[in-house]
Amino acid sequence: MNKFDLTSKIEKFAPLDTQEKWDCSGWLVCTKNIDVKKVMLALTITDDVVNQARANNCDMIISHHPLFCVPIEYSDIDMYCAHTNMDKAQGGTTDTLLDKLGLSSTETTEEFVRIVKLDTPMSVEDFADKLKTVSPNLRYINNQNRENIQTIGFCAGSGSDLLPYCEVDAFVTGDLKYHFAVETNTVIYDIGHFESEILILPIFKNILGIDVIFADEKCPFIYKK
Repeated sequence: MNKFDLTSKIEKFAPLDTQEKWDCSGWLVCTKNIDVKKVMLALTITDDVVNQARANNCDMIISHHPLFCVPIEYSDIDMYCAHTNMDKAQGGTTDTLLDKLGLSSTETTEEFVRIVKLDTPMSVEDFADKLKTVSPNLRYINNQNRENIQTIGFCAGSGSDLLPYCEVDAFVTGDLKYHFAVETNTVIYDIGHFESEILILPIFKNILGIDVIFADEKCPFIYKK
């Protein structure tokens, strides 16, 4: 298969020119090879993922997360990523999370946060239980001891910096920082960076329309039960 045909499919779904200025979506490594026989999909490219790709005779890795510095030892395998452009795309990262939860957005902010307005208010605790269906390692902040929520912002990955740009009762994201958590008056659910984004890999497969190999990945944190 022609590797440029594959990446064109991704770019049609999530145009590169929509990525954030600081992002590094697109080709990370582009070898002289045009045809690829096996593709591995990964959330994050690591040494382990590269070794998995080589062990499975993959000649291309497509990831969600970019590499801002590409090790020279990776130069023998094609690597491509779709990051914030995939976050912003309709049907992309955050939309996939909403779909998994059986929710749909009513609004999208300029900063690509998806806003959901529940038909009826839900208790903070009940909504936490709903989120635990996709993230058993959920944690949340409720500094104002709020009882119910109805309007909720969603941003998969690390999106707490976008909270000031939307007026919501609650916000769902990952990688919440301590001082932000201490100071916020909004109910914030931290479902984890990994858990909020790993759901996008089957979407990549659907876009490509080919058989792929999924990297064996897991959240790097160990949670003591």
